[in-house]
Amino acid sequence: MRCPFCSNEASQVKDSRPTDDGAAIRRRRQCEACGARFTTFERIQLRDLTVVKSGANGIEGRREPFEREKLMRSVSTACRKRPIQPAQIERLVSGIQRQLETTGESEIPSQRIGELVMEALKGLDSVAYIRFASVYKDFREAKDFEEFAGNVSEVGKS
Repeated sequence: MRCPFCSNEASQVKDSRPTDDGAAIRRRRQCEACGARFTTFERIQLRDLTVVKSGANGIEGRREPFEREKLMRSVSTACRKRPIQPAQIERLVSGIQRQLETTGESEIPSQRIGELVMEALKGLDSVAYIRFASVYKDFREAKDFEEFAGNVSEVGKS
C-alpha cells in the first residue's frame, strides 16, 4: 500500500477491524519510510463494474469504471445538513453497490444507478431525495421543483 504522504510502497498494518456494517475491513497503517499513519478500507468486489453514460439524445455514450467514492460524494451532497448519520449513508451506498454487483451485468447504465439512489433516498429523507432528484432529473425552473415536491408529499402520505 503506497503512503499518501511520501509515496513509499512499504507500510505496516498496526490495527485491523471490521466496519460497523461488516462490509469492509478498516486497517490502520504506518509508513516504514516517514512514519506517517493512515487508514485504508478493504471491501469485497464481486466484479468490475463499468458505468455506461447516456450521451446526446439518449444515445449510449462513454464508458467509465464505477467509482464508489463518486457515488458516496453525490449521496453525501444530497444529505448535507440533514439529520442523517454517516453510517446510514455508508449502508445506503454499500447496498446500492451490492445490488449493482449482483445483477450479473458488468456494464450498468448511469440511469439505473440514479434510479437506485432515488429509491434509497426516498425511504431515508425526503429533502435529500428532492435534492438528488433536482440534479438527476436536471430541474431547470422553480416549477420543476414544485411539481416534483408535490408528488413527494403525496408519496409520504400513503
